[in-house]
Amino acid sequence: MASSQFTGKDRQTIQLRRAYDPPAPLDGKRFLVDRLWPRGKTKASLQLDAWIKDVAPSTELRKWFAHDPVKWPEFKNRYRKELATRPDSLDPLLEAARKGPITLVYGAKDEIHNEAVVLKEILTECLEPNGQSNQEALAGKDTPRK
Repeated sequence: MASSQFTGKDRQTIQLRRAYDPPAPLDGKRFLVDRLWPRGKTKASLQLDAWIKDVAPSTELRKWFAHDPVKWPEFKNRYRKELATRPDSLDPLLEAARKGPITLVYGAKDEIHNEAVVLKEILTECLEPNGQSNQEALAGKDTPRK
């Protein structure tokens, strides 16, 4: 692609990858989105562009959730509310995603019930044409901006 800006479906390229899986050539920029460093992993092995702790759930929320699928719907709500208190924390991820593919790296074993899944939903909502503002996406509003 000649342009440095991704458009259309290309800019929706947000991937998820466990920290324990090897980086892939098409990962684009890689961001660790956990509050804790993945156990047993070195900085070199993760090949990160940045570690963005500010987008991770609080320690209290992380411990409450404990990756219990029964708590998943409530975790998503509480996590969005936490992020709503710091919407600017999404800016580095949004900026990178507007330029090309990004990968959200997380340490959880559960690939379906983790904060990276929620972050991908929020970022995708913000990046859609006529997408939502950070605040609207974090509030879980369905109405796109005009």
